[in-house]
Amino acid sequence: MVHNAYDSFELLTDCPNKIDAIEAYGSKLLIACSDGALRIYAPVSAISDKSPPSDYHKHGDQLRKEQYSLERTVNGFSKKPILSMKVLASRELLLSLSESIAFHRLPHLETIAVLTKAKGANVFDWDDKRGFLCFARQKRVCIFRHDGGRGFVEVKDFGVSDTVKSMSWCGENICLGIRKEYWILNSTNGALSEVFPSGRLAPPLVVSLPSGELLLGKDNIGVFVDQNGKHLQAEKICWSEAPSLVVIQKSYAISLLPRRIEIRSLRVPYPLIQAFVLQNVRHLIESNNVIIVALSNSVCVLFPVPLGAQIVQLTASGNFEEALALCKLLPPEDSNLRAAKEGSIHIRYAHYLFDNGSYEEAMEHFLASQVDIIYVLSLYPSIVLPKTSLIPEPEKLIDISQDAPYLSRGSSGLSDIMEPSPPIHLSDFDEHSALESKKMSHNTLMALIKYLQKRRFGIVEKATAEGTDEVVLDAVGDNYGPYDSNRFKKSNKGRGNIAINSGAREMAAILDTALLQALLLTGQTSAALELLKGLNYCDLKICEEILQKWNHYTALLELYKCNDMHREALKLLHQLVEESKSNQSKPELNPKFKPESIIEYLKPLCWTDPMLVLEFSMLVLESCPTQTIELLLSGNIPADLVNSYLKQHAPSMQGRYLELMLAMNENGISGNLQNEMVQIYLLEVLDWHAELNAQEKWDEKAYSPTRNKLLSALESISGYNPEALLKRLPADALYEERALLWGKMNQHELALSLYVHKLHVPDLALSYCDRVYESAAHLPSARSSGNIYLTLLQIYLNPRKTTMNFEKRITNLVSFQNTNVPKVSSVTPVKAKGGRATKKIAAIEGAEDLRVSPSGTDSSRSDGDADEFGDEGGSTIMLDEVLDLLSKRWDRINGAQALKLLPRETKLQNLLPFLGPLLKKSSEAYRNLSVIKSLRQSENLQVRDEMYNRRKTVVKITSDTTCSLCNKKIGTSVFAAYPSGKTIVHFVCFRDSQSIKAVAKGSALRKR
Repeated sequence: MVHNAYDSFELLTDCPNKIDAIEAYGSKLLIACSDGALRIYAPVSAISDKSPPSDYHKHGDQLRKEQYSLERTVNGFSKKPILSMKVLASRELLLSLSESIAFHRLPHLETIAVLTKAKGANVFDWDDKRGFLCFARQKRVCIFRHDGGRGFVEVKDFGVSDTVKSMSWCGENICLGIRKEYWILNSTNGALSEVFPSGRLAPPLVVSLPSGELLLGKDNIGVFVDQNGKHLQAEKICWSEAPSLVVIQKSYAISLLPRRIEIRSLRVPYPLIQAFVLQNVRHLIESNNVIIVALSNSVCVLFPVPLGAQIVQLTASGNFEEALALCKLLPPEDSNLRAAKEGSIHIRYAHYLFDNGSYEEAMEHFLASQVDIIYVLSLYPSIVLPKTSLIPEPEKLIDISQDAPYLSRGSSGLSDIMEPSPPIHLSDFDEHSALESKKMSHNTLMALIKYLQKRRFGIVEKATAEGTDEVVLDAVGDNYGPYDSNRFKKSNKGRGNIAINSGAREMAAILDTALLQALLLTGQTSAALELLKGLNYCDLKICEEILQKWNHYTALLELYKCNDMHREALKLLHQLVEESKSNQSKPELNPKFKPESIIEYLKPLCWTDPMLVLEFSMLVLESCPTQTIELLLSGNIPADLVNSYLKQHAPSMQGRYLELMLAMNENGISGNLQNEMVQIYLLEVLDWHAELNAQEKWDEKAYSPTRNKLLSALESISGYNPEALLKRLPADALYEERALLWGKMNQHELALSLYVHKLHVPDLALSYCDRVYESAAHLPSARSSGNIYLTLLQIYLNPRKTTMNFEKRITNLVSFQNTNVPKVSSVTPVKAKGGRATKKIAAIEGAEDLRVSPSGTDSSRSDGDADEFGDEGGSTIMLDEVLDLLSKRWDRINGAQALKLLPRETKLQNLLPFLGPLLKKSSEAYRNLSVIKSLRQSENLQVRDEMYNRRKTVVKITSDTTCSLCNKKIGTSVFAAYPSGKTIVHFVCFRDSQSIKAVAKGSALRKR
């Protein structure tokens, strides 16, 4: 036996006649004897009070644990032996089954109704909720309804296959035990559905459960079914023998067996709780919360042991599950007591499971007990916890024995005092070490992780709400009490902030710190990273030391990041990158630490801390130039700030940054930055030219990558100052750059002269003209863009004149540069002091003022030099180039003006490629325009004809003609006719209608 659920007490021992039926009403026993008399027994103490029968309930509604004696006898209560009785307490009636079914009013037992149709009935069942009675006689099942007074109304009468041996209501259906089978009878239409056979050894046994379900006997097995007869579960209750009767009380099933009474739990696996050895038991009923056992001439009562005492017994014997189940049966008014008992049992059960290796189940019970997490973490001494103002209570167990007098057992024979649980900590050093090692094993830590994760949501939610309240209080000010200066002291920065007097956040810090350690100890690094990436309250100091000690650098980076310690994180990341590069890298370092990791870390910081991004981006600029510059371009960092920072710390990457920025968004880069980028290119090209010129290897048609960039920049962007750049070019070199700059200044003649007479590349001149023509074509107010080709034509036809203009312009520019030579000398020492990079910076900053001497040549030219320059240009007309230009661009050149420019001796045959398509196009245009003119004339004639026809329309006004607007006769008034000629209106009406339309249209426009 597990524990004592009932105490047996013999109330009556000397009944003069054989007991046929028994019931309890209040504190009285109603015993129907074989002589037809009904004997009423009462406690001896109640009889001594001399209370009248009507005062039964004043002595209590429960049977008493004392001797009973005969109070009175009702002779002739029944002519035949009574088979069964039942007290209907809600209606103050006594139902008796004898030769028929009779109803008697309590407490005086006067008969109020006898169901004659129930004559011969052998079994019945009462539905107290609806007031329905069903009974079986012979092969019939009848249903009656109590009408609330003295009468009963017949509802249904159904036929069945054989005599009913057992029956019970199940909702609106009735379960019947017939022969060796169980059936479900629909009380509405009488439909029968078979359930299953009842067995071979015992008759059918139908027992109704408090939940509305049924327990059906099958020999020594009890099967649970629902109200429709379907099996509910695979488990079955098993008795030692086939029971003849079974009654249900709370969570126990009390069964009457041939040689004893068994009490079993209704919880799986339905264990045997208690047994009473009693012979010749005739009746077993449940009444007034007790079990009444009637023998031939004596009566015993099984009084339930108080639930509190049963809980004490079960807990002391280690049956924690049964104890927790009994806690659910405590009355609602004792909710605090029940919660305390359940918490205490859960804690004891958890310790028992923990000590026996069932760690996950132990944590489930710790969770159910709502015990403080500090108490659970005390089982894990190797986990370091932050200092806290919360005082843990090591064994906060509520002693169940404190519940007296509720736990009073009376005569149960068991002590109410439960033996104290064994101490958790062992005194012996070796055993303690072994226990600690066991607790820190992988399984224990996994169980702890699940426990902490389940507790985490509620604790973190409270901590977050507490933090939100403080933020709101900070924002609005605390006007209702003195300001506590210590209330907002923070132990660290960022999300892990913990207020000194913040209980919820202290608990959250303890939980997260322990959870992080448990995850790392079990090798769940990814889970630890997820914890740190989300909202967490990990203690910074403890976690930092642990992560550094165990070399979990990725988690350490996340710890810094979640606490907004970005500088520390970037320093650590840079250190790891450097160690990964070196051959002395630690073996436990993760090889994924690369310069790109720093760039990825910096990306979110562009919007919050741009200066920190600039500072640490310089560390990876050389190793990852493209990714770093893309980072600077994609972030929220002003371009001017980045440019100045690069100029100071990485001047070699300044041009690269400006290139990529221009490639990403040409319109997004300011004119100042465009000018600076061109200055950088120009300075490098000038250095390259000076170096080759000193070696006498300069070639005007040589192109370096930087020179190509310079030419592309000069052509594509427009934010620079061309005049300032022009003054920096040497007079005898870089003609293509000079041509582009003159083009920006709209000096097209000079630019084309350079292409033709200095570079001797007519194709470049033609491309230049095409660019000017196409750019001007998009400007509606621009002058004829074809003039640019005429300018090139003039250069071909008059080379000496254009060469003289070019020479004069160069001479003036060089003379202007010569006046600024002292400025060059003033910055010359910079090169010796700061090197080439410093020279570039100084040159760029003084770009507008600095004037470079053209390769050391004199600013003036002799007559001989001028003649040489003139000879270079030559005086011969470039007729082949002229004819080639005319043949290629005949559609863009004004033919008449071009012919005027050509020499008289030009052969007409040479002009055929020009004049042929030009005349063809002109003739086609003339013919097309003639056709268009004719069509326009024809259309004009058609319109005139239609107008004349309209004017011929005749409108006839008679005396019956009315206005379509006012419906009055037109008469001799001025009228107006609509174009159809059928609608005639007064002219005044027409004018008014037009005014109304105009006003309505204006109102609609104003509404918009």
